[in-house]
Amino acid sequence: MFEHKIDEDVSLRLFTEDDAEEFYQFTIRSKAYLREWLGWLDYIESAEDSANNIKSRLKGMVENGGYPKSFAIIYKGKIAGTIGFNDIHKTNRIGVVGYWLGEEFQGKGIMSKAFESLINYGFKELNLNRIEVSVAVENAKSRALPERFGFTEEGTIRQAEWLYDHFVDHVIYGLLADEWLG
Repeated sequence: MFEHKIDEDVSLRLFTEDDAEEFYQFTIRSKAYLREWLGWLDYIESAEDSANNIKSRLKGMVENGGYPKSFAIIYKGKIAGTIGFNDIHKTNRIGVVGYWLGEEFQGKGIMSKAFESLINYGFKELNLNRIEVSVAVENAKSRALPERFGFTEEGTIRQAEWLYDHFVDHVIYGLLADEWLG
């Protein structure tokens, strides 16, 4: 199984089908906290839904030539969240990042470590030229990541996402390989 150890406490690893129950329970525990910014939570109703999500992630690895696209963020042996490339546009060598972290894992630097590792992976292993992040304008915590790591704010897409009962605008951030590696 692929696992990238970042430090003594934090690693990124592939999800396995054995993670379905733990991931489901973790998602349900985190639901109230995550609901403010993630619009898909109401579609997770059982461990089987989490298992199908994991199968889709593993299929994405096959479609990506054997390279994983998404990872479980592991903190002290437990799933703390997830990070990965929601989309990879092979022709243009662009990866679009998505991530979330459970509330009880906030404020420990976990996501910063995972984010930096994913950016390195995208540019060095996947040979991407550009990495994008799209995040709700008012989601300050999620916006802090690309800002901290030198992404350029490139614009705003109005009413980019429906969140349960309202639309939210998204800000788009971009980072080029030569900006990161150079």
